Amino acid sequence: MSERERDPDAALIALVGRHDPAAVRQLVALKLPRLLALATRMLGDRMEAEDVAQEAFMRVWKQAPSWKEGEARFDTWLHRVALNLCYDRLRGRREEPIDDLPEYTDPGPGPDAVVEAGARDRRIQAALAALPPRQREALVLTYYQELPNAEAAAVMGIGVDALESLLARARRALRETLVRIETGKVRHDT
Repeated sequence: MSERERDPDAALIALVGRHDPAAVRQLVALKLPRLLALATRMLGDRMEAEDVAQEAFMRVWKQAPSWKEGEARFDTWLHRVALNLCYDRLRGRREEPIDDLPEYTDPGPGPDAVVEAGARDRRIQAALAALPPRQREALVLTYYQELPNAEAAAVMGIGVDALESLLARARRALRETLVRIETGKVRHDT
């Protein structure tokens, strides 16, 4: 890895590896919001997402002393760990449908706008939950986590072309599911 391509988290991970409390706090402050967003979108449950984030940071704590820069970007590795933990939980509840995410409301808009936005968010979450896991993963990483395609593909362990194919199928399936929800052919309020 050249100096230009240096992992932006390398110095911080080295400090975490030496069990520097300030570095650990900084790393958590930096990475926790995105990990929670990723896990919440994948699992549809904020409490489970918090458990996943906690377990991911425990793994960081254990792995940081032996972290080798250049094998993978730290952020890519952390996303993969979080996704694997999400999949472990999803496999454990294969029979349970993923329900709505907890509602997050912005105090700014009026009540009608909040109700409409909440209904739209529930429809999108229901459509997202109906996708096959790999398609959902591709959408969450690229749209909600805002990872570039190359980085999302690396997290998923696939090539960029395969990621783009997954994204195309996911967008198509999401669109079709949203149309079915809108026309009442799919129940989304369970």
